[in-house]
Amino acid sequence: MANSNTSEVEESVDSSKLSLSIWELAWPAILSNLLFSIIGIASIKIVGELGASAVASVTTGHRIFFALQAILMAISAGTTALVARSIGAKDPDEAAKITSASLWIGNSVAIILMLPCILFSREIASVFGLDEETTIQAGEFIRWLSYFNIAFAINMVLGAALRAAGDTKTPLWIGVITNLINLVLVYVLVYGKFGLPQMGVPGAAIANGLSFLVGAIILLILWRRHMLVIGIGGISSLTRARIKKLVDIGYPAGLEQFVFQAGFLAFLWLVAKYGTAAFAAYGIGVQILSMSFVVGFGFSIAGATLVGQHLGAKDPVGARRQGWRATRLAAISMVVLGAIIVLAASEIARFLIDDDEVVKLTVIFIYMLGISQPLMAIEFTLGGCLRGAGDTRFPLVATLVGLIGVRVGLAFLFMLMDLPVEYIYGALIADYVVKAVLLVRRFESGKWQHILADQEAPSDTSKNHHSS
Repeated sequence: MANSNTSEVEESVDSSKLSLSIWELAWPAILSNLLFSIIGIASIKIVGELGASAVASVTTGHRIFFALQAILMAISAGTTALVARSIGAKDPDEAAKITSASLWIGNSVAIILMLPCILFSREIASVFGLDEETTIQAGEFIRWLSYFNIAFAINMVLGAALRAAGDTKTPLWIGVITNLINLVLVYVLVYGKFGLPQMGVPGAAIANGLSFLVGAIILLILWRRHMLVIGIGGISSLTRARIKKLVDIGYPAGLEQFVFQAGFLAFLWLVAKYGTAAFAAYGIGVQILSMSFVVGFGFSIAGATLVGQHLGAKDPVGARRQGWRATRLAAISMVVLGAIIVLAASEIARFLIDDDEVVKLTVIFIYMLGISQPLMAIEFTLGGCLRGAGDTRFPLVATLVGLIGVRVGLAFLFMLMDLPVEYIYGALIADYVVKAVLLVRRFESGKWQHILADQEAPSDTSKNHHSS
């Protein structure tokens, strides 16, 4: 319990320390994701030389691939919450065992997901009803990328564990290496340089997959040599109690990802009704503004890590303070970056693709997302803080209401009213307003502070942590 006579002094002293902690955790994640976005934009430029259909097929392939990885994302959410709490409770052995258990589960899921993606890739890609050429290319993209599912799972789980333990720098330098490899390989394989065959869109998928593989190999080598902040738990880590913890926290996050991806697929399906140009503009616009999104993702990681660690250290007041501070920093940063991108929207779009209709729609879409930047900062950061606390159910509710009920619902209504695609794009603003309001109210309520308190179970390390 804080002493009320000294609370103002403590708050003042603690404030600078907490801000520094947030920046220390956030900047490597921001830089890593910023590089990823820049590489993504460069890849769009490379693929964009093949035309709007190629861009639309890569957009489709990426969206469906990540939709099918919802379970892996759920596992990483459970890993983040439990590893952060173990580190906060000064129990690195349990953090290592949680990581090992997550990796075993993640690899098993990756194998299961791989098979339908390889066997039915074209059928999966056909859900958008795009033209035959785009559908065939998107199917090939999904099929080739799916061969690297296990590598993707290793990157997700070990990356989540490292960040939850407070190490955001290792994922950063590994990300630098893999993203540069990805960029070179996209250019070489799409165009067929240095004597290699010209592969077009499938070449971009193989380049992505090989970069995942390189990252996974580096992480595994460092982990096995005990060069990471997270230790190795071994096969004995896969206990019923740990699996239950991961499932209890992870399945709402998995459902959220499923709803999230399904909502995006439904939204893209509606956009696709307006033609390949509208669809390509969506993909390019998202990629351009991802340079702002990555700031939100960085603060989301910092917020989730620090909220989880403070709760593990039995400091709910500190956890709450960290969450609000991370959200404020994210909102300021995203608004500034978003404004810069909006001002240069036309020039950037024209640089990426030489198609007047696609450029016009891309600029309009960027304006829509630009308006939403402070709202997106709230969703990214407070959503991450809630997941870091183990409160994975409420973000699921917010996603259901905002994305499915509001965005997809409004977009469908606008389509029935035969309104232009600009209205479909605009539906996302209402989505972000609703989610921001819901998440702010949830975080303000403080209910997330007690989500895991009643779920704490004795670990097999003979350490039993009870909440008072």
